[in-house]
Amino acid sequence: MAVALYGLLWALSTAHAELAPPVTLTAEEDHKRLLQLLGIEALRPGVDGRDPNAPNAANYDETKANPYPTLPDPLRTKDGRRVTTAAEWWQVRRPEIVEDFAREIYGRIPQNVPAVSWHVTSTTREKHGNVPVVTKQLRGRVDNSSYPLIDVDIELTLTTPAAAAKPVPVIMEFQFVFPPSFDAGFLEGLRRAAHQWQQQVLARGWGFALYTPVSVQPDDGAGLTRGIIGLVNKGQPRKLDDWGALRAWAWGASRAMDYLETDLHVDASRVGLAGHSRFGKAVLVAMADDPRFAIAYVSSSGAAGAKLHRRNFGELVENIASTYAYHWMAGNYLKYAGPLTWNDLPVDSHELIALAAPRPVFIGTGTVEKGDGWVDPKGMFMAAVAASPVYELLGKRGMGTDVFPPVGAALVEGELAYRQHAEGHTAAPNWPTFLEFAARHFGR
Repeated sequence: MAVALYGLLWALSTAHAELAPPVTLTAEEDHKRLLQLLGIEALRPGVDGRDPNAPNAANYDETKANPYPTLPDPLRTKDGRRVTTAAEWWQVRRPEIVEDFAREIYGRIPQNVPAVSWHVTSTTREKHGNVPVVTKQLRGRVDNSSYPLIDVDIELTLTTPAAAAKPVPVIMEFQFVFPPSFDAGFLEGLRRAAHQWQQQVLARGWGFALYTPVSVQPDDGAGLTRGIIGLVNKGQPRKLDDWGALRAWAWGASRAMDYLETDLHVDASRVGLAGHSRFGKAVLVAMADDPRFAIAYVSSSGAAGAKLHRRNFGELVENIASTYAYHWMAGNYLKYAGPLTWNDLPVDSHELIALAAPRPVFIGTGTVEKGDGWVDPKGMFMAAVAASPVYELLGKRGMGTDVFPPVGAALVEGELAYRQHAEGHTAAPNWPTFLEFAARHFGR
């Protein structure tokens, strides 16, 4: 027996020794590698959103914001046919749009992504404010037997009211993780804001889940040979149509949903998503990818999220394609920052929103004046308006108007909703409006 065990351990150690370690590249090195694959020498530079006097200052002048006013038609097939029935949307047009986003924008989810096994690591009965709750700490272990040199453990917590007599709706937030050395005042503000929205959720008798996207995939270009992307690629760099971090984060949310479907305290038919800024982008991708999610709060998602790529306002395609953010996207996306233009994109963000149809989506933002101009509040509204015909085709109500609403006005009567709060780059002020919107769709 001992000899057999020794032989097994020796075989395993030998197998690991034969595996090539993950390739180590800086974001700059990997970015340059993608440009070489595309046959591109350089990209157009992005804009500066901080210094209005910079030579490349971001544009916040609405009269200059629409150089490409004609958007791709979500209800016209590639061969020019008009989509007039729900069957044509599901069977013909939607698959075309999904393919364009996979190839050119967010990358493809590989066929051989390994399975995830979920484990409850702790269960705590506690109080959240004055509400008795049960909180479970969970770990989703990704099978790395194909490449043991990379570990991926998905981090998730689930909190439900202790007094609930039946399964409850759950709002799952894509949460940021900052190092303890980060600005203490900023971190305290985040903690207070999180406590407030969680209290609002619990007051409705619902639960909340906190999902950590960076436990699935690091948020930097140097991490692309690690995380779930690196694990599937066995530590090698990406191909041009491989998935980027946004799609990997969305995939991780779907794996969290796999667990939530098994938890007897969760009403899996009423699980909503929430995400702010870059995680708002990922929430939209998750809604497009996974029909199990019932509703979404997409906060200040901006470029590569709900904002139209064709808009010249705040952050641009060139910023997303830079070494700062390119890892969110497929390598093919870079070519639209040179030599191609934004108008050459086969799809735009209104079609990403449309992929969530007929499920409700709430798009929130702050104001330009308070610092949320970078995400282009009007460009996100315009995308929701342009997605509305798909909702209407499927028997739902879209925005209901193409008139940009004043700050504070909530357009929430349809399945597509929009509100611009009076503050800056924060999700907090729109939480009460979103939860009221969600309550209407969940059924009170």
